[in-house]
Amino acid sequence: MIDRLLGRAELKERIEELEEEKRHLERRAEAEEERRSDAVADRQRAEERVNELEHRIESLEERLNRTESEEESVEFRRVSDLRGPRVADALGRFRAIESDDPEGLLTAFVPDEDAVPTSVAEWFGDRTRLVRRAAPAVVVADDTGAVSAALSPPIEPEPFDRWDDAFRLEDAWFRPTGRFAFALVRSDTFALGVYEGDERVDFEGFTSEVKEAHSKGGFSQGRFERRREGQIDDHLKKATAALADLGERDADGDDSPADPPIDRTIVVGERSVLGEMREYADVTDRSDATGKPREALDDAFRDFWTTRIRAI
Repeated sequence: MIDRLLGRAELKERIEELEEEKRHLERRAEAEEERRSDAVADRQRAEERVNELEHRIESLEERLNRTESEEESVEFRRVSDLRGPRVADALGRFRAIESDDPEGLLTAFVPDEDAVPTSVAEWFGDRTRLVRRAAPAVVVADDTGAVSAALSPPIEPEPFDRWDDAFRLEDAWFRPTGRFAFALVRSDTFALGVYEGDERVDFEGFTSEVKEAHSKGGFSQGRFERRREGQIDDHLKKATAALADLGERDADGDDSPADPPIDRTIVVGERSVLGEMREYADVTDRSDATGKPREALDDAFRDFWTTRIRAI
């Protein structure tokens, strides 16, 4: 009664309301503080994770740079182009190597960079990248690491790989052997020789008049190109006829009894004309040899029978 008369009841009620509001605000403040603490902890954890990832990235980048540097530093120990007697000498040296272990010497033919045999990859390890660069190549290695090389064969064998007590290096892959035909075909030049080993025993060659490329444009260029293509077609028909008649010709050019059969026909020349020669060839390859037929054939023959040896 007295409190109401003096207005204290309202004050007490107001005080209680304010105290409740205070407690509510204190609870909110505590909750905000907890959330703030959680946020700080989350942020700290995130920062730690970012730092960890940055360190891992730096480590991986260092490894990548080191790997790239190592790849750049891995090179062939020596590269040599051998012809004629030097090829025979090199093959003889490799063949002279023998192993008491029946699986001490590795030989493999790697036809391209995507066809490295498991045996080669396991043995060469990081240096396998050099094998890929050398392909197509006959690869030789011994189990002591003393011998390690890749030889580019003019005549590619079927893919193989084996560990044995001797290297497998056949003459027919690297040197002119037996009786065979070798031809050079260009859009305006044809040269054909029959060989017994590295000795030419027969020759046929001719050139055809083929107009140079036209650059004026317009209708006259189209007519010029058609005429030029016709000249090339006529030249290639003569060349294919010579190759088709190859087996019937006597190497001496007379009426004596037929010579021994030709083992194989190799045709080299411009990429643009080789496609039409594949029907008549066992082996085809590009050649940049130019000049008169006889001299061009000699150059093409020498270039074809060149073996590149890369020490790995």
